[in-house]
This record gives sequence, structure tokens and C-alpha cells, in this order.
Amino acid sequence: MWMYLGLSAALFLGLHNLCKKHAVKDNEIFPVLLGTITAGFLLLLPFAIISYFFPEYAKATGFYIAHISWQTHGFIFIKSIIMACSWVLAYQALKYLPITIVTPIRSAGPFFTFIGAIFIYHESPNLWQWIGFFLIILSVLLYSRIGKKEGIVFKKNKWIFAIIGATFLGASSGLYDKFLIQNLKLTPQTLQFWFCFYTIFILVVILSFTWFPYKEKRQKFIWRWSIPAVGILLQTADYFYFKALQNPEALIMLLSAIKRSQILISVVVGGLIFKEKNKRKKLIPLFGIMLGVGLILYS
Repeated sequence: MWMYLGLSAALFLGLHNLCKKHAVKDNEIFPVLLGTITAGFLLLLPFAIISYFFPEYAKATGFYIAHISWQTHGFIFIKSIIMACSWVLAYQALKYLPITIVTPIRSAGPFFTFIGAIFIYHESPNLWQWIGFFLIILSVLLYSRIGKKEGIVFKKNKWIFAIIGATFLGASSGLYDKFLIQNLKLTPQTLQFWFCFYTIFILVVILSFTWFPYKEKRQKFIWRWSIPAVGILLQTADYFYFKALQNPEALIMLLSAIKRSQILISVVVGGLIFKEKNKRKKLIPLFGIMLGVGLILYS
């Protein structure tokens, strides 16, 4: 069952990536990011209100947001810092790079998660899993060669380093999620609500120095329907992902890889919508990544 939940998360993440590309195109990055997280928070806020005033009803419906200790708040705040840094880097990169380049690099995230799962959680990969992960990495390297034809030199483009940093931080957060869900016994909605709350706080602090004081930057911001759509789709994907993690048998290394099947939507559909170049050549490494994911599922 947890694998199906992981695939559901991948579906919503693929749609989330398309909306995110539309939201950041020729737009101010930080207010877009704040808008998406705020939309996710507002989606969860009614459940928090119901949980406070009608706790029994909230528990009966399965969307109860529990009271947690200050120590647990601290653990969630750490996750918010990690993901805020990851998103700032990712959104900046997405603004200046094609989605068909960004998404496959993000697909290397399972490799970092894979290594962490071995050393931190002692998950045991088999031969097919090793082959699957290295197929993903080799396919991402192939994308770098295709990217050069679009004027993107991976060694000299700072946005490439930004998306790599965002990928590493995102993988670290994925490993941390297993600790929060399985060790601290947090429910998905409780983790999501407080995570959004603290992330909004962090972003408001950042914008207080980088965006709010500057009138010319504020005037460049364009409100788009895709901004709240990003937040709603992300929270929906995270809910399925965290529900999968609640299963004690769920392996974070496999869930991380399953989530990367989102690239089928991002690369194929996104390439058509945004009319990006070299779509056919990108299908070759896309196939390699999908084969890698398939081998992991097969194993």
C-alpha cells in the first residue's frame, strides 16, 4: 500500500512542478515562494481550527492536528530551515533553467537519500537497487551534455550549482522525515501544519531584508493562479508521502525513487507546454531514469 501512496505523491509532485515553472517565470522568486507556502498553510488551517474546538470530530475524520511538545516544535523548525534553503535555491534555478534540465537533476535526490538510508537507517539494498540508482545518476550526467546545446554549461552556470545544492538539502530533509514520522510518531497533517507555519516565519524574515523594503522589486511581482496551486499540490503530495512513511515497512530509499516518477509529467508534458528545446533527445536519459526507478520497484 505504501508504494501506491508514493506513486500518488509522484503524480501531484509532477503537476506541482509544472505550476511552479509557470509561477516563477519572469517573476520575483521569494514572494512566489511565500505565496505557495501560505496557500498550503491556509489549506491546513481549517483542520487546525477544527482540531482545537472539536477534537473528537477531527480524530474521527482522520485529520486531527495534535498538540506537540516544545522539543518536537524544535525538530520541525529544523526541517523548515532545511527546506526553506532548498526551495530558495531551487526556485532561483527554476527561473533561469529549463524545466527539462532542472527536473532530471532533482532526480539525483534518491541517490543522496540512498546513501543516507544505508548509513543512518541501515536499509539494505540489493544488486538491482544498486543498478537502478546508478542508472539514474548516469542518466542525469547525460542530461548535462544535452544542456550544453541549450547554452547551459554545467561547470560554469551558477544555477546548476544552486539546483544541485537544493537537491542535496531536499534529500537530507527526506531522511529527516522518516525520523519525524516514525520516531516522533507525528501524523502527516500535524507535521505539515507546523512545518508550513515555521517556513512562513523564515521566509517573512528573509523578505524583510531582500524584498519588502524595495519598491521596484515589489512592482515586479506578478500574481498568478499557479502560485496557490503550487502550495495546494505540494501539500497534497506531501500528505500521501507522509502517509506512506507511517508504514513501518516503508523504505525511504525506495519511496524517494518512486517519487521521481514525477519526471514523466514534468519532462514530457512540461516540455510541450513551455516549448523547450531538444525534447526528443531528453527522452533518452528520461528512459534511463525511468528504467532505474523500474529496477528499484522490481527488486
